[in-house]
Amino acid sequence: MANIKSQKKRAITNAVANRKNSAERSQLKTAIKKVNTAVAANDKEAAVKAFNDCNSLLDKAAASNLKHSNYVARQKSRLAKAVASLG
Repeated sequence: MANIKSQKKRAITNAVANRKNSAERSQLKTAIKKVNTAVAANDKEAAVKAFNDCNSLLDKAAASNLKHSNYVARQKSRLAKAVASLG
């Protein structure tokens, strides 16, 4: 543990940020899985709804530098292609 007061504060804020980022990453992974599950079940209505929710989370992840913008673009493209394949 740090001895300097500012470093003790930094350790606390880093821990808080780590918990927040972990939760957001987990939420994003779950949203992607929901889209893939709906596509696998051939449920177009559920897939479109899940895709729209997932797009929002992906955009937020890119805006907050949680995920790289290229990753976000790639995931959105893959998911859109999968949803469009349902016809």
